[in-house]
Amino acid sequence: MLRLPVVAGTFYPDDPRALTKQIQDFTRSPAPEKISCNASLVPHAGYAYSGHVAAAVYERIKLPKRIIVLGVRHFPYGEEAAILSEGAWRTPLGDVPIDSDLAARIVHACPLLREDSIAHEREHSLEVQMPFLQILDPGFTFVPIALGTIHFDQLVAIGESLGKILAAEPGALLLTTSDFNHYEDDATTRKKDRLAIEQILNLDPRGLFDVCRKEKISMCGLGPAVAMLSALKMTGSNRPELVKYATSADVSGDTSAVVGYAGMLFR
Repeated sequence: MLRLPVVAGTFYPDDPRALTKQIQDFTRSPAPEKISCNASLVPHAGYAYSGHVAAAVYERIKLPKRIIVLGVRHFPYGEEAAILSEGAWRTPLGDVPIDSDLAARIVHACPLLREDSIAHEREHSLEVQMPFLQILDPGFTFVPIALGTIHFDQLVAIGESLGKILAAEPGALLLTTSDFNHYEDDATTRKKDRLAIEQILNLDPRGLFDVCRKEKISMCGLGPAVAMLSALKMTGSNRPELVKYATSADVSGDTSAVVGYAGMLFR
């Protein structure tokens, strides 16, 4: 399957030169020392709003050549826990191959994941990561996974299965994507997001799930984040770091209805 881009020209430029320049502009500050990580958390909004947060994470990481991209299923189509094991994804910068060998091992380890192209067909949360990786990590292969609304225990099971894969695959990265609170005022969003980020820094999947439910934090990647934290328990990761936080108001100036963005890494 060749998965074609669906948000090129809206979330990010569809012209290869303009796209390359935008990503390079995000990462032109003096580069910090790069570190090896088991996982990272980045936003997936339009680059104009959240690209600087994602870039702050990407430029900190020694990006490997094998990456599991764990994203959201925003639209109610296809399987609730969907993986693609073959083919490639196209962006204006070219085609990115799926790592079929790694995908087959993941499917074997986690039967809750179902092969399904429909769930990925129009999903932007994974797509917007590809151009960053194409510029900063040429030659990588990846496995796309999209999670919809599934039960906490299922998220934990998926995460633990991915954690076993990561433990057996030194150097692979679990790249997880989520935006945080949506469409409340800036002060409320920052307060709510702080509660969620605290649980993530505590590496507490149950705590994150419960606080988002209790405080009505509209974190669209809650499922992927819970799965990621469950995976990290299997890898021995114990050094989380908040790299950057922002809201859309930092770009737009409109504080009345914002979206929160956090960039995090996990060693």
